[in-house]
Formats: sequence, C-alpha cells, structure tokens
Amino acid sequence: MIEERPAALDSVFHALSDRTRRAMLRSLATGEHNIGALAAPHRMSFAAASKHVKVLEKAGLVRRRVEGRAHVCRLEPALLGTADEWLRFYERFWTQRLELLDHMLRAEERAAAARPKRGRIKR
Repeated sequence: MIEERPAALDSVFHALSDRTRRAMLRSLATGEHNIGALAAPHRMSFAAASKHVKVLEKAGLVRRRVEGRAHVCRLEPALLGTADEWLRFYERFWTQRLELLDHMLRAEERAAAARPKRGRIKR
C-alpha cells in the first residue's frame, strides 16, 4: 500500500513538517473548526491560516467546506494511517537493533562477572 502512493506520502510528510500545521491537525482531532479558530492560537491572519489549510487539504489530511462566509475544516485521518504504517517499519527496525544491543551488553556484563577478579599485589 505504501509503495503504491509515494506522492501522497510525500505530501503528508510535507504537510506534517510544519509545527503550525501539526497544531492545526491536533485541534481538528477534537472536532471541526473554522479557519479563524485554527488561526487564533498562532496569531496569524486568515490568509496565512488558509495557506496552511490548503497544504493540509492537498495532502488529503483536511476537508474544507464553506458555510456562508465561514470555511469549516475537518480532519481526514486516513492518510495519517499510511504515514504511520511507513514509520512503523522503521520503528520495528530500530526496536530490533536496540534489542540486539541490549542482548550484547547483557552478555558482556555476564562475561565480566564470570571472570576471576584480580586483586592488587601487596608488597
């Protein structure tokens, strides 16, 4: 699944690369918000917030609808699952490496404990 949509994954990671957009996604995880509400914590203009939302929309992470003058956004989490799947491969990779390191360090500790201790020679 991951290899079938590399451009989509690129767009998701590009969208997630900005802390403002990540914060907007976090807000949207609690429910729908208009762009003004998404902009407020960041003290940015509607236009600036709208640009961030466009990046999130292009990545497929957000859907926007217009209700009168309000632009209401909602989270579309499906592609976050794709990004999570990609990251989990590397999580398994590093977990395996760390487990191997742990095993090697414990073996070294056991070997050191098994060696006879050498004391100082008294004169």
